[in-house]
Amino acid sequence: MAMFRTSTAAGSLLLLLAASTYGQPAPTSTATERLTFEVASVKPSSSDERGGGIKPMPGGQVYNATNVPVKLMISLMYKIPMRQITGGPGWIETDRFDVNAKAAKPSNIDELHIMFQNLLADEFGLQFHREIKQGAVYALMVDKQGTKMKVNETAQDFEIPIRFAGFGELIGKRVPMPYLVWTLGQILQRDERPVIDKTGLDKVYDFTLSFSPDLPPGARIEDPPPGLTERPNLFNALRDQLGLKLEPQKGPIEMFVIDHATKPDGK
Repeated sequence: MAMFRTSTAAGSLLLLLAASTYGQPAPTSTATERLTFEVASVKPSSSDERGGGIKPMPGGQVYNATNVPVKLMISLMYKIPMRQITGGPGWIETDRFDVNAKAAKPSNIDELHIMFQNLLADEFGLQFHREIKQGAVYALMVDKQGTKMKVNETAQDFEIPIRFAGFGELIGKRVPMPYLVWTLGQILQRDERPVIDKTGLDKVYDFTLSFSPDLPPGARIEDPPPGLTERPNLFNALRDQLGLKLEPQKGPIEMFVIDHATKPDGK
């Protein structure tokens, strides 16, 4: 299970290990269909540990979360960086929950995300609206040399689009640009600039990205992999390995504003 520690100096980087367990942005379901899990259990976590994790299980039917705050669930399910989530009661950041949910039949990652979004509405009474403001952003664009990623034309599967092969090493399989943009925004969590998509790329892609992460002040890596310090930073790695660039600009920033949330009965 993907692990994170939100209280450590390197928490924003470790959060990515949880984030990487998610697939592509959820599509809008039809008006006549509301996708929900067949069975779901939501309980306050009994663990005193800081670590936790959340991921879909192989087979496309089960989603498990252990010791996870609701704000992180929202961030992952709606692909919105936590710094762009505002409002709501304080417990959505501090209280942690265990979720075990099962769909009636095997479903793709997009459908499972919609089910989890509906679980947040049903179990936590989540209500929200979105606001757009203008501000400083990083625009992800194709570099002048052209993209170096490989188009993947295989059918949808249950694989995780981006997974960590090691510290600062990402392997992407069938990755759409909105998901890459969100992942880069999480890597740059300490930077105040969100990442927006201006690539114009509309397919799904395979790639490998290796870079030297920018650690928070005071953070250190235990047993760093050989050659870590010789790797390029994220910006140079994107250009040289993927043919993409992050350009500072002014642009739209989406804010996810929580209007209402309640703890499940008895929790």
